[in-house]
Amino acid sequence: MKNTSNIQSRVRLADFDAKLGLDRGASKFKEIIWYFIKITIFLSAFPYPSSLKVFLLRAFGAQVGTNITLKPRVNIHFPWKLEIGDHVWIGEESCLLNFEKLIIGDNVCISQRSYLCGGNHDYRKPSMPYRNGPITLNNGCWIGACSFIGPNVVIGTDAVITAGSTITSNIEPNIVCRKSNFDFEKPRWNQDILNQI
Repeated sequence: MKNTSNIQSRVRLADFDAKLGLDRGASKFKEIIWYFIKITIFLSAFPYPSSLKVFLLRAFGAQVGTNITLKPRVNIHFPWKLEIGDHVWIGEESCLLNFEKLIIGDNVCISQRSYLCGGNHDYRKPSMPYRNGPITLNNGCWIGACSFIGPNVVIGTDAVITAGSTITSNIEPNIVCRKSNFDFEKPRWNQDILNQI
């Protein structure tokens, strides 16, 4: 494709190795079976009972407490890397991209279309290798609708993340927090990378 800029790209996605930096935690067969169940039960608009979904999550290795509400269209990537406490609500169309351990404490509310993203890439390296990390939502926290929670983040006990927030660092307990990254700007490449190409 014709470059519309005078700047040469340093990104080399052909050098990306999907085997580095991601322990899938299960056999390919188990992943395929989970994917089939996910698309037929979890991603369906039909309101299958939460008790059925909890049963299936446990069957695939998730540690799940009692009194769990799982709304339709919840996308859970690796149930074997998931811990859910008691009295948890997970809203419709939430995405739990848990490439690493995702811990959800007791009495946690994850509102509609929230994105818990334990997967990431290191944009500072031309091959963009994985830079994944765990996420912990401590007891009593509330993740507002359409919020993004990034890898290596801990949300404190009873913290409230308001709707549409982007959280990429830890949040202290008992804080009501609204964050966005619209004011974020810095150079992508350090001098070593600039000198390589």
